[in-house]
Amino acid sequence: MRKDDLDCFLLETSSFGELWGPTKQDGKFAYEKIEDRSRLYLGNEIPMIPPKKLFHPPTFDVAHFSEEDFTSSYDWINNRVLFGIHPCDIHGLMILDKFFGEPPADPYWVKSREKTIVIGFSCIPCESCLCKSTGTDLVHEGFDLFFTDLEDYYLVWVGSSVGDDMTRVRQDVFDEKVEKEDIKKYFEWRTKRDSCFVTDFEFKNLPDMMELSYASKIWEGFGDKCLSCGQCTIVCPTCNCYDAYDEINMSADFGGSRRRRWDSCMFADYSLVAGGHNFRGKRSERLKLWYTHKLRAFSAEYAKPGKPSCVGCGRCVVTCPVEINVLTVTDALSTGEVRKSK
Repeated sequence: MRKDDLDCFLLETSSFGELWGPTKQDGKFAYEKIEDRSRLYLGNEIPMIPPKKLFHPPTFDVAHFSEEDFTSSYDWINNRVLFGIHPCDIHGLMILDKFFGEPPADPYWVKSREKTIVIGFSCIPCESCLCKSTGTDLVHEGFDLFFTDLEDYYLVWVGSSVGDDMTRVRQDVFDEKVEKEDIKKYFEWRTKRDSCFVTDFEFKNLPDMMELSYASKIWEGFGDKCLSCGQCTIVCPTCNCYDAYDEINMSADFGGSRRRRWDSCMFADYSLVAGGHNFRGKRSERLKLWYTHKLRAFSAEYAKPGKPSCVGCGRCVVTCPVEINVLTVTDALSTGEVRKSK
C-alpha cells in the first residue's frame, strides 16, 4: 500500500470500531483514542505504558451490586482498532492471552480482546530495545494486519479473516502483486534493522540461570538498592497483578461497585496477610519473586520450556531509577556481583 493511501485506509476503519494508537505530545508517548488522525505517531519510540492498559485497565468496574442482584459490568469494552503496535508489544499481548485466556478465563480480558482488531507496525530499534535477544523482534501471529514500512510504501501482512475483510473495504489502495524487487527490499530492510541493535544480553539460558541462582546473594544487593516504587511492574507489558475492592453506597438505595486496580509485587504490603504476617517483607524477596516469575516460572507454567515472559521492550531499562532491570540482573547472575549504579 502506498503511504499516501494510509489516511484513506484509516478513515475506513471507523466501520470496524474506534481508532486507537500511539500518540506523541510534549515529548511523551501514550496509547490513546484517536479523534484526529494527524496525532497518530508511527515512529520508533513506544509508549511507556504498554497496550495491556486497553485490555486490563489500571482501574475498572467488574460488577455493580444492590440488595437484589450482582451484575457484571462490561461498559468500558467497545469495538476498537488498535493501530501502530510494535512486535514486542504484540508478543506481550500473546503472553497475557495465556495467563488470562486459559481456563478459567478472565471474561473481561477475553471480551476486550475479541472486540479489538490489532494492526501491527514495524520499527527500527532504539538504544534500549532488547527484542532481538528475546526473539520478539518479529511477529508471525497475534495480529489482524501488520504494516512494514519500506520507505515509499507499506508491505501489509494479513494475519486473520478480519484483517482480510479490512483490506477489501478499500481494495483500491492495496496491490496484491508482490514483485521480486519488493521481496528484495523487505529483506534489505530486515538486514538494516538488525544492524541497528546496540544492546543485547544472554536470554536463552536465563531460566536455568534463575533456577541455579535462587539462593544467590545478588538479591540482597539488589534489595539494598530497590525503592519498591513498582515502576518496573507498571511499565512491563506482561505484568498482570491486580487487587479487588468494593465501593459501597450507604444511602437508602444501597448498592455499589466491585472494582479492580493494578497492584505490584514490589509494594511492601503485596504479600501482607491477615494477622500482620508478610511472606515477602524484604525487598530482596520481592525482587527475586518478580524476576523468578518473569524469567523462569512463567515458562514452566504457561509456555514452552525456555520461553520467559520478557519481550525485550526495554521499558524497565529506561524506567528504573536505580538501574535494576533485565540487563543488570542478567549481568549479576553471570558474575555473581551487583555492579554499582552509574
